Amino acid sequence: MDNDDPLEPETKDESDTVSARQSSDETLYCEAEAPMAVEKEKPARESSERDLEIEDTEKFFTTGQRELYLEACRLVGVVPISYFIRNMEESYVNLNHYGLGPRGTKAIAIALVSNTTVLRLELADNGITEEGILSLVEMLQENYYLQEMNISDNDLGLEGARILSEFLQNNTSSLFSLQLSGNNFKEESAELFCQALSTNYRIKSLDLSHNQFSDKAGEYLGKMLALNVGLQSLDLSWNHLYIQGAVALCSGLRANVSLKKLDLSMNSFGNEGAAALGEVLRVNNSLAYLDLSSNNISNEGLSKISKGLELNESLKVLKLYLNPLSMDGAVLLILSIKRNPKSKMEDIDISNVLVSEQFVKILDGVCAVHPQLDVMYKAVQGDSNKKNLFTWTSPVKLIQSYADQHKISVLDFFRSLNPSGETTMPVGEFRKAMIQQNKVPINRYQVRELIKKLGEKTDMVDFRVVGFLIPETGGSLGMRLQAGVPRPGCGLRGYQGTAVVPLDLAFPRDCLFSLTSAWLLLAEPSAVPKQDTPGPRPHCPPRQSPCQVMAEPAAVRWRQRTKQRGLAVPTPGLEPAKQP
Repeated sequence: MDNDDPLEPETKDESDTVSARQSSDETLYCEAEAPMAVEKEKPARESSERDLEIEDTEKFFTTGQRELYLEACRLVGVVPISYFIRNMEESYVNLNHYGLGPRGTKAIAIALVSNTTVLRLELADNGITEEGILSLVEMLQENYYLQEMNISDNDLGLEGARILSEFLQNNTSSLFSLQLSGNNFKEESAELFCQALSTNYRIKSLDLSHNQFSDKAGEYLGKMLALNVGLQSLDLSWNHLYIQGAVALCSGLRANVSLKKLDLSMNSFGNEGAAALGEVLRVNNSLAYLDLSSNNISNEGLSKISKGLELNESLKVLKLYLNPLSMDGAVLLILSIKRNPKSKMEDIDISNVLVSEQFVKILDGVCAVHPQLDVMYKAVQGDSNKKNLFTWTSPVKLIQSYADQHKISVLDFFRSLNPSGETTMPVGEFRKAMIQQNKVPINRYQVRELIKKLGEKTDMVDFRVVGFLIPETGGSLGMRLQAGVPRPGCGLRGYQGTAVVPLDLAFPRDCLFSLTSAWLLLAEPSAVPKQDTPGPRPHCPPRQSPCQVMAEPAAVRWRQRTKQRGLAVPTPGLEPAKQP
């Protein structure tokens, strides 16, 4: 993009400009002249009430992205969003809850027509209406870089669904993820979307949760799933899918070969719907994640699902939380996994079910056959097992102790579990490797705790970002973090080596969370950017100033910032300075 000063957009007549703002039938252009104008014959386009097209010629690029957005705001009559101006060259832009309205959305769309950096756009809860949706659709016809868009909670209704479905039928953009939650879509909207997605397979992830789809919508969705070979993730939670809708949906799932994640939680299709899903699980070999939470499924329906799991070879996660299940149904469920030697099940959530010690013994036997399996239940009847939960040694402390004894880093220990030697690993494979390894004595409950710290809310564990507390000498608390992940304002970017740094020594409030007598343990120097000056940094014992473990320029800057805030600069050997 040139650095030339942007030229003012030209209009034929000033009065025409004023009227163009009031009429939705006028065409909005933002043009700028280039040193060498190149005339190009534009292809014929379909008629539209609004056109966001900005001439796709070399002369457009003399206008900066910022200037283009400001000019668009001036033309449509809205106040520019400063956040968007600051982040329009980032890959992720979050404009949720900004109250953009249709005109503010139109200005954003104009700026994004030629944008090549924004890959993910959040526009939830902005009251964008049908006019705003039309602006976004016209932008997507020109923008081939945007990949993910969230337009949830905008009450788009039937007209918005019609505009989106027409776009999806002829989608040539790079968009593969679309969130449409909470838009008051009903049966007619479901029909429009399903017609579009039956022929267009570019959308890989679709969120239609918190809408008003009922049984008729289930029929449309079932037909779409039978034909679509591109959709991999579908969220239908918090709708009104009952027995008939669930059965119709399952008929399409039987023929589907691409869907990997399906969320049907917070519907109410009961045991009949569960029976239909059990039949699906017998033959479907693509579904890996299934959420059936709060669907009024009792032990009767669970028995049907269990029959399907005896033959299923793909499902890894099954959530059955908030269903009226008892321990008898839970036993049937885990025994079905034991009977299937090819089962890939990793996580089962029945966390509202109270189990007995007999159930735990059966689960131990199942996990011996499938060490990757973890079952979340509410509690075990009796107090003996609960007491054991508090007497188990922290898995972090066990691994740290082993690493210290063998003079290796914790990262090296985790890497030894991965056959590829990489620093990331699927959760199921990591759980299996931790249970089967014989270096550190650890049970499945301790492994669960470890996974929460290494890869919570993801399906991968990352050994490079170890964010868990480690008890230090003297009873203080420490946090082991990968030093390659700097925290804002802490001044440790140039540091290389292992050190213990007090967290409450007059650090900025947004640097890290504050714990009294807590220490930040920066580990694994191999992942830290190299320091400015040669030579390794000394290992620093607890209760020393962080200035002693930083490169000198960083230490000086840190002291200067601390003094500017009017805070005390810590001195080695003294008590930590307190935040005012």
